[in-house]
Amino acid sequence: MNRFLTIVLKEIKDNFRDRRTMLSALVFGPLFGPVIFAGVISLTLNQATGKAQKPLPLAIVGAEYAPSLMTYLGQQDTEIELLEVDAETAIGLVREGEKEMVLLIDAGYGESWEAATPARVSLVLDGSDQSTSRQARRARGYINGWSQQVGAMRLIARGIDPNVARAINIDEIDTSTPSGRAGLVLGVLSYFLLFSMLAGGMYLAIDTTAGERERGSLEPLLTLPVTRTALLLGKLAATCFFMSLSLAIALVALAAALGYVPLQRLGMSVEFGPTQVVTAFLFMVPFTLIGASLMTVVASFTKSFKEAQSYVTFAMLAPTLPIMVAAVMNLKSTAAWMAVPSMSQHLLMLDLIKGEPLNATFVAISVGSTLGLGVLFAAIAVFFYRREKLLM
Repeated sequence: MNRFLTIVLKEIKDNFRDRRTMLSALVFGPLFGPVIFAGVISLTLNQATGKAQKPLPLAIVGAEYAPSLMTYLGQQDTEIELLEVDAETAIGLVREGEKEMVLLIDAGYGESWEAATPARVSLVLDGSDQSTSRQARRARGYINGWSQQVGAMRLIARGIDPNVARAINIDEIDTSTPSGRAGLVLGVLSYFLLFSMLAGGMYLAIDTTAGERERGSLEPLLTLPVTRTALLLGKLAATCFFMSLSLAIALVALAAALGYVPLQRLGMSVEFGPTQVVTAFLFMVPFTLIGASLMTVVASFTKSFKEAQSYVTFAMLAPTLPIMVAAVMNLKSTAAWMAVPSMSQHLLMLDLIKGEPLNATFVAISVGSTLGLGVLFAAIAVFFYRREKLLM
């Protein structure tokens, strides 16, 4: 045990001496990552809510054909701009980006109005622009509101109750909570945290085999009065330490950054304080053994640090694949999914963000399965580390 601790402390001390590695593993990723994430989310929310709170800019061609519609739109939260151009020119203005969208009113609008038949209007927009699409939904909502109002007036004029045309009234009862809705926006946090955790120990995992081999220090190291198993386990423990440290920094930085994300504008809220930080750390930290062992196994087949770095970078993506599957399929927490490492951490993180109580059985299954697979990968790493080919 003394030799094991000596190896662990030696690796930790040597890794701390490498300032570039520390900046990359423990500063740029875990520390700056949450700041960038919060900044991107804040910018997105500001853009989504900023335009919705401002008057809708609406350019109109053919306004003289629909005076009643113009009066109605003028009473809404709109800024109307009248254009005296033909339809082709209006379409060109939108295509070239000079106008966000243009409402084209057909010259036969008046005839259709007098005949009480559906009048034709066209909304020209660029559907590939998400911002324009949101504004277009507002414009369609105003026009549909006018259409329903006129339709009801026509039925009343004919002595018909407008409710006759409405077979069903739908009342939507939303049972979601503000923190539950926040999960829709913050669902990618587990992916970010897992990747930051892996990055925190990547350099030390590579140095365990490829780095030592490239420097020519691996063979003298193996002549020490320490078994290869104890030597590798000590290096794995040091790698797990840096991965755990990276995870802790990322969680603390994330908790601080989320305080500046304006989720309240969308009716969302999230409580991610010290209790949530500690809870998330405890059920995610077992994954460090899987990450450290997997990266060590991959690096054992390489002969240089650069070669190992390229392979390990791709290997870091493998543990995140279950998270992508869970996000695409919108999976919920079940006992079966808790047996899948990384997916279980993702689902537990979602429950934590939503403010839902964590199921103790689910947490136990997640921790147990993750540690079990980690021990298996560690055994495989020890097997490869004991091969004589390791020195070649």
